[in-house]
Amino acid sequence: MTAVLLSVVTLLPFFWMLSTSFKDYGAIMALPIQWIPRNPSFKNFSDLFSKEGMTVSMFNSLVVSISSVAVTIISSAMAAFAFAKLDFKGKNVVFLVYLATMMIPSQVLFIPLYLLMGELKLVDSLGALVLPSVFKVFAVFMLRQRMMTIPNVYMEAPAIDGAGIFTVFVRIICPMCKSSLATLAIICFMDAWNDYLLPLVMLTTKTKFTLPIILSSLNGQYKSEYNLLMAGALVSMLPILVVYALAQKYFAAGLQVGGVKG
Repeated sequence: MTAVLLSVVTLLPFFWMLSTSFKDYGAIMALPIQWIPRNPSFKNFSDLFSKEGMTVSMFNSLVVSISSVAVTIISSAMAAFAFAKLDFKGKNVVFLVYLATMMIPSQVLFIPLYLLMGELKLVDSLGALVLPSVFKVFAVFMLRQRMMTIPNVYMEAPAIDGAGIFTVFVRIICPMCKSSLATLAIICFMDAWNDYLLPLVMLTTKTKFTLPIILSSLNGQYKSEYNLLMAGALVSMLPILVVYALAQKYFAAGLQVGGVKG
């Protein structure tokens, strides 16, 4: 019974969002509350996509999200492999220092990050949102934990047959970590798709805005278009649901490696 009650409480905001996205502005303010729209309409969605920059912002968010996932997976997998399977001087110390950076709030890094992107001529470009994905401490930690569980014999046998370290990494280690990689891809996609603060700092041209910034413009100082906001929120959830549906069979298995002792 408790689980059912918690489920209802959790799903109630989502039901309200879904209901509101099909109402006109007057129905939102009506009393008593109309949990189920009396005259449901798709007008909010048509009005939403008629807003200037809406379609472009969705494309920008998709490009940034996919690019961030690719960059994070490649860089983090290689770093995790080095920390988990390669022996080099000071490895444990470097890894502890690397983990310590997780305690630094990301907001503190925005000013130096903005200055760095300025030096690289990437301010007001989508590249400024993708490049920081090279450094994802949580991703490296998560993949390292998974790779630590893989016996070294899987590396030694191919090496005897003449396989190089990069071949072992690509053809042996990565396929054995596919559940963790899929889980990481979902998490990174969600972070990049929903990110608001970094695009707000880095972008100034409206044609380069991402979806969260465009949706925030619907929330004005004197009037908020709640029906369009809810329609936009529903649209913004769809790519995440699709990605999760495609990789859900790996998701639970990928999260279980977090408690493995390294």
